[in-house]
Amino acid sequence: MKNPTLAAGLLAITPLAAFADVPQLHVLTYDSFVAEWGPGPQVEAAFEATCNCDLVFEAAGDGAAMLSRLMLEGERTDTDVVLGLDTNLTAQAASMVMPHGVSADLDLPIAWDDANFLPFDWGWFAFVYDTTRVETPPASFRELIDSDLSVVIQDPRSSTPGLGLLMWVKAAYGDEAAAIWQGLAPRILTVTPGWSEAYGLFLEGEADMVLSYTTSPAYHIIAEEDETKAAAAFEEGNYLQVEVAGILANTDQPELAQHFMQFMVSDAFQSIIPETNWMYPAVMPEGGLPEGFATLAQPESLLLPAEDAQEIRDEVLAEGRDALAQ
Repeated sequence: MKNPTLAAGLLAITPLAAFADVPQLHVLTYDSFVAEWGPGPQVEAAFEATCNCDLVFEAAGDGAAMLSRLMLEGERTDTDVVLGLDTNLTAQAASMVMPHGVSADLDLPIAWDDANFLPFDWGWFAFVYDTTRVETPPASFRELIDSDLSVVIQDPRSSTPGLGLLMWVKAAYGDEAAAIWQGLAPRILTVTPGWSEAYGLFLEGEADMVLSYTTSPAYHIIAEEDETKAAAAFEEGNYLQVEVAGILANTDQPELAQHFMQFMVSDAFQSIIPETNWMYPAVMPEGGLPEGFATLAQPESLLLPAEDAQEIRDEVLAEGRDALAQ
């Protein structure tokens, strides 16, 4: 509104209580979700069109950093909904959330029966590479170890892909995981706090491969008309990530939070995911997937149950840390 006189007049006749009565829903998520090019802006506009409310996104780095923040804040948190944890973290966060009460026909490669956490998207972790620079990508962790390729990964203490890589190696190799990490260490150029920093280094040509997702090439295909990026499907299988949201148990907006969860599995939300978060939607949009998704790698799935992932978290962190410290 560019007419200051008119604006002042409207404020004078509009009760201040009308503004104060609009409830706020605080959603904690990761940085890339709320980026200008991420799902956040579109989700905010679409959800606010369904309610008399103010959706407030707050970002806290990557998924693991979000959980750390919630644990630190405890009951003092202003967060109503946490969006962006995955199954490697849900067991640890289970006591913080309440049942969401939403029933939805999910399109996931696994069965889902968690009453506390509701999926909003999913994908497979993978090493992404540039086909103009890497003619023969590794087809397994052992081939990657035997190559002369450099890779960028993320810190498992702050990043869900970083933690996912540790679980991936453990799920694939079990008791041999520590030895695999010893072999991988010379291939790792650097470890970044989160996904965005790592992918940026890869795009700048600093490394041959980056830990990302099988869906990452879809961005380059659709947004840039660039088909030179690809993801390596591994013989061992690729680790599955299911991203979820949950309602904080001490929220002061339980009805509005549940409304958001129901909205999250609607077509209005799910149709935004493929071309902003560049992941598979948890519920197939009415229009299907964008054409650029048709050529993506479709690996076999590896996934540890949430309780198992929590139980071995310290063990796998030590395996990765000890190998990279040498």
